[in-house]
Amino acid sequence: MRGQSTEREDTMARERYFDLLRAVAIARVVTYHMFPLTVLELGFPSMGVMFALGGSLMALSLDKAATRATGVILKRLRRLLPALWVLGAIAVPAMLIHGWEDPPWATLLFWVLPLADPPSNEFGAEAAGPLWYLVTYLWLVVLSPGLLRLYRRAPLPVLVAPLVLLGIMLVTPLGLPEIVERTAGTVLAFASSWMLGFAHRDGHLRRVPGVATVVIAIACVAGALAWWQVYPGDEGGGITDLPLAYAVFSAGFTLVLLRWTPPTGWLARAPFLDGLVSLVNARAVTIYLWHNVAITAAIIVGNALELWNLGPVGEEGGTFLLALGLLSCAVLAIGWVEDVSAKRPPRLLPWPSKAAKAAGATPRPPMPGPMPVPVPHHPTPVPSQSRIEDQPTQDLTPRP
Repeated sequence: MRGQSTEREDTMARERYFDLLRAVAIARVVTYHMFPLTVLELGFPSMGVMFALGGSLMALSLDKAATRATGVILKRLRRLLPALWVLGAIAVPAMLIHGWEDPPWATLLFWVLPLADPPSNEFGAEAAGPLWYLVTYLWLVVLSPGLLRLYRRAPLPVLVAPLVLLGIMLVTPLGLPEIVERTAGTVLAFASSWMLGFAHRDGHLRRVPGVATVVIAIACVAGALAWWQVYPGDEGGGITDLPLAYAVFSAGFTLVLLRWTPPTGWLARAPFLDGLVSLVNARAVTIYLWHNVAITAAIIVGNALELWNLGPVGEEGGTFLLALGLLSCAVLAIGWVEDVSAKRPPRLLPWPSKAAKAAGATPRPPMPGPMPVPVPHHPTPVPSQSRIEDQPTQDLTPRP
């Protein structure tokens, strides 16, 4: 009995650690899109971390379901897509009203099932920009049963294979349609991070000596940074402009985060922070999908309020507070959709109750793996200043 209790406590600690990582990743995405600073870009590669968490949870679900992989896939999509449909139900009519005279009607179906980037016009660029994540997540979920079998047969070769294939795509013209290359590029860029989640769930990472883990991680991070400095790309942008370099950087960073599980008991002793982590996890999809829209709206409102009179720091700070306020409104107004899609009773504010805390329970995250960094780049003009998308922006095919 004592052994079972200890095992249960260890499992809860690991899952709460996942909750904490996901909350930090979401917070970093929102902050980076408001303040596109290199230190944020390099300090925590949110996308790689979230895909790794998604891979670990997907492996767990597939193992529990045994032969019913289709049911696991459908459950994952059921928990993800309704929030996208709400966004599309608002964004697509708004784009049509604001001058989208000849939309690509066939590809509008990607707002229903995002097999590729949903289309948008300039007005809706902020709403469509983050959707690359859902596209990549969907494909990795669908591919997971096969990937997991291949990984367990040959872990290291299968783990490295996506990076090799991505490198080939970047240097060899394949003649594929642009939309196919963009989608394949994002999937390959984060498939290794996803399968690091497999390695975590199977216990492979724990069997790697700590010193070896650190050496491999440093080699990945340092190699990616060196590549970025020597070959900064055509536009001389950040490391996210180089898909392969950023994929290696993310994998090295994520390797360390998943190799060790630090204690999270301190979180329960900080009630507000503990509740905030639970809230962000319960509304991860909504926060991710709407944060860019909130930031753009905040800039418009800030300009109308003449926040520039407060000086550069006051303007940026005021705009950020406005963005957080607008995002909070979106979470309150439509976040309950995530409860419905997860078959939970809808709640306006999913703050953990005292009873749930006393029982050691925390709301499970509706999204295995939020925000907001892919190969495709969606130019995002905004009223007062440019917001950099948190994603690799180097296309796999030349654009005019």
